[in-house]
Amino acid sequence: MEGKNILLVEDDTSLGYLLSEYLIMKGFKVLWAKNGNEALRILEKEPIDLAILDVMMPEMDGFTLAAKLKDIHPGLFFLFLTARSMKIDVLKGFALGAVDYLKKPIDEEELVVRLDNLLQRFHNIKANEDDKAGAITKSYSIGKYVFTPANLSLSVNGREITLTTRENELLLYLANRKNQLCSHKDILMALWGKNDYFNRKSLNVFISHLRKYLEQDPTISIENIHNQGFVLKF
Repeated sequence: MEGKNILLVEDDTSLGYLLSEYLIMKGFKVLWAKNGNEALRILEKEPIDLAILDVMMPEMDGFTLAAKLKDIHPGLFFLFLTARSMKIDVLKGFALGAVDYLKKPIDEEELVVRLDNLLQRFHNIKANEDDKAGAITKSYSIGKYVFTPANLSLSVNGREITLTTRENELLLYLANRKNQLCSHKDILMALWGKNDYFNRKSLNVFISHLRKYLEQDPTISIENIHNQGFVLKF
């Protein structure tokens, strides 16, 4: 999607240069950081639509950077592009909130297609949010909790939890369908854009996050219906 600001965090000078130049040629605006600390400095000054993170970097690895992004920039979408391809690494990446996990080497044309698809999906999500502004900006009462999607906020007993974008989307999806079965496929297609093994594992991780956040009210549950989906009950 042309004109979008991409933050590329890659310590390999040759690869960073090649990817930056190719993405610029394809119409993206690219800011290239060679380590995590430089990426954080850029984010303080520049609006970013999507970040591409390497994992193995000096000073701060990509997983550590992702954890910081979750706290400092919870609304930022990011993906991993890395040679770390073991299953445990992929699942860790999704658990940290990544919207995708791509393995090196990757064809530049494939990367552009993936970026376009992700950015279009994020654009559609925002458009849907704008169309449903009344629903999004309102606060939801979920048992003892107050959920405010516009602020990525879940509050209980004076304590406020700041959700990641993915956690926020998932809780909003379930809250709008409380006491209804939400199938794995429907959730994954609506929020992840595809229904596959790794995204289903990622969904399970985010469900676990939400259960932990909501555990202060025993009247709330996210029930797992075997091989079908989830039901938010309260």
